[in-house]
Amino acid sequence: MIRQELHDGWRLRATAGPVPAAVAGADVPAVVPGGTHLDLLAAGLIEHPYRDRVESDLVWMHRAEWRYRTEFTATAAHGERVDLAFDGLDTVATVSLNGVVVGSTANMHRSYRFDVTALVRDGVNELVVDFASALAHAERVEAELGWRDHVYPHPFNMVRKMACSFGWDWGPDLQTAGIWKPVRLERWHTARFASVRPLVTVDDDGTGRVAVHVDVERTDTDAEVRVTATVSGITATTTLAAGETSAVVELAVPDAPLWWPTGYGEQPLSDLEVTLDTGDSYRRRIGFRTITVDTTPDEVGTPFTFVVNGKAVFAKGANWIPDDHFLTRITRERLARRVDQAVAANMNMLRVWGGGIYETEDFYDVCDERGVLVWQDFPFACSSYAEEQPLWGEIEAEARENVARLTSHPSLALWNGNNENLWGYADWGWPEQLQGKTWGLRYYTELLPAIVAELDPTRPYAIGSPHSPDGVHPNDEDHGPRHEWEVWNRVDYVHYRDHVPRFCAEFGFQGPPTWATLTAWVHDEPMTPTSPGFLLHQKAEDGNGKLDRGLAAHLPVPAAFADWHWATQLNQARAVHFGVAHFRSWWPRTAGALVWQLNDCWPVISWSAVDGDERPKPLYYALRHAFAPRLLTVQPRGDALAVIAVNDTDEPWTGELSVRRMTLAGEVVAEAALPLDAGARGAARVDLPAVVLAGEDTDLLVAAAGEVRVVHLFVEDIAMPYDPNPVTAAVASVKGGYRVDVTASAFARDVALLADRVAADAVADDMLITLLPGETHSFHVSTAAEVDPAAFTAPEVLRSANALCAAAARSAG
Repeated sequence: MIRQELHDGWRLRATAGPVPAAVAGADVPAVVPGGTHLDLLAAGLIEHPYRDRVESDLVWMHRAEWRYRTEFTATAAHGERVDLAFDGLDTVATVSLNGVVVGSTANMHRSYRFDVTALVRDGVNELVVDFASALAHAERVEAELGWRDHVYPHPFNMVRKMACSFGWDWGPDLQTAGIWKPVRLERWHTARFASVRPLVTVDDDGTGRVAVHVDVERTDTDAEVRVTATVSGITATTTLAAGETSAVVELAVPDAPLWWPTGYGEQPLSDLEVTLDTGDSYRRRIGFRTITVDTTPDEVGTPFTFVVNGKAVFAKGANWIPDDHFLTRITRERLARRVDQAVAANMNMLRVWGGGIYETEDFYDVCDERGVLVWQDFPFACSSYAEEQPLWGEIEAEARENVARLTSHPSLALWNGNNENLWGYADWGWPEQLQGKTWGLRYYTELLPAIVAELDPTRPYAIGSPHSPDGVHPNDEDHGPRHEWEVWNRVDYVHYRDHVPRFCAEFGFQGPPTWATLTAWVHDEPMTPTSPGFLLHQKAEDGNGKLDRGLAAHLPVPAAFADWHWATQLNQARAVHFGVAHFRSWWPRTAGALVWQLNDCWPVISWSAVDGDERPKPLYYALRHAFAPRLLTVQPRGDALAVIAVNDTDEPWTGELSVRRMTLAGEVVAEAALPLDAGARGAARVDLPAVVLAGEDTDLLVAAAGEVRVVHLFVEDIAMPYDPNPVTAAVASVKGGYRVDVTASAFARDVALLADRVAADAVADDMLITLLPGETHSFHVSTAAEVDPAAFTAPEVLRSANALCAAAARSAG
């Protein structure tokens, strides 16, 4: 196999559509892999699409048509097959070589291969890819098949393209186009690998088994071809007789090292090499592990518990969206940074959401290395999907390719049929709208499970998220995965406690990005929640209204924008921590909490923990605390309060639980010492005695076991007579940044250091630290900048809930 990359010398020009004059006449260099927006930006023909209100200025690109053109030098075929291979085209394209159309595409989720043996020639060859408007294509398909309901204005459900490319309630409406994955010329003879699928299992005696399924494409049907596979020093070979196009090579590895999720063990990976004696080869790393989802009915309903190597796992994690709207800018290094942030926040699972893409090899490699389980949705989200052609054929082709592609990755834990479409049919008025038309059910119940069973029987498949057994509402809390969106949309976050789901696969609360990110991209003067640029970066319906209403029950709604920014960030962190602690307190009945969402694809007001410029928001630190291996949380049980000790470690958590009721000044009103016994990977309930539950509403309840502590308030912050200036701080320069020592003279709740307000690269090691009177906490700030140390003690940098409430009290007075 000889591969020639075709990434150089590309040019881009517009060929049709409502194109501005400056762009219509331009022929600009194009980066491949890449996209039209990025090439126009590099050529200085558009401003950055993420900046201010530029997104709205680029609506013309929705209906523009484009031509990519390059020339390359090659030789004509001499007794060999020559293929033109595209790993990904976004989306509706026609491909021509030397003036001859070789094929067309309408699916960004799959690859394409064209036989150009008769077309490639000695010397210079011309390759052209013409892109039509994906929106116009989707509208034509919708006109042919009939309207199906979809969230947001564009019919993204009628074209196999990343749904959030058309905008979402956290994403821009920047409809990308271009050659988004590698392209190459491949020369081969006799036979090549069409597909390699290593299926990994582990026997009860610890023997690891790798069944390497290979499919070959032939040019010589009479030849025998040999397949050899090697892993961990074990080699096996099989021969495909004349005419055969598939085979299985079996490998057995005694005492195979087990791959575990992070927090449960190590992540050993083994190199697998598969070769074809005609010159083709396949190399991947694999991990030995078993994975199932326990859905055995119990006295409550239907659980949804991941089981790895026979051990039940509480899934601590987040939903994942594409990490940049412009996918070709996402590097392996960026993915590693993001997944490292997830691991540092004590997460063990990411759910690749169904409005994005089948994630890349780089993403899965990074998760393999770090022990992060991946729940992969098939790309269907919040809409009804026609089951007729051309969609059925495209969906089958993409599913077959991607299921086969990802089989080697031990991190891949689940294939999920769709996001919220079963729920949509049940609750969003679809039956009346559809009037008997297809809406996607057969994809989720027939096509996709059949493909997974055929190509990857080592992994579980779920019909959708949320889902329940037949006859039960899809979002029932007693069955399967549940999405909790009454909180945020309609009710206060304390209502997370109204439900005890078996697995909460989506829940969350909004907050703005960090100050440095927001002000780098939005330049409104003055900046307010209703200024034009800010509003363009707030995509949620009545988003600011929900932020203010979400604040009102807990914290003041400040008038000053900087205070409002901090208050809404803090409330986001509080809300999600509240939900996570509730869900974890019900383990093993509740077996997972995946917050919406880990990351952003651009600078936006959203539900993310890490913003579009990769900076952690206060929510990130709240998640790290809430997902800690050992957690103490005060929860209602019956008519009283109890401390729930959640122990997500392999060692029992035993000893004494110290409980004190204190005044804000630090005076101990009552105390108790209670026995604690939480087994490995278990949870224990410790009922609180009346002596620590009686007192003033403004008292504090402090429970601690060793280094783990929880501080519980009996009333909301707005009712607490906080000292407005509860801390003093001293700053010292240290290697790699600064140390900020914060000492509490009074009770200080949720102390935070918003270091990015001092320097754009500054990041604090922790945040949202609650201090009792007399306690000191040291924050470490990483930054390459040299700044005035006193800047870290400024009121807009060193924050707490206290000052917010005091400022509101002064304003009210």
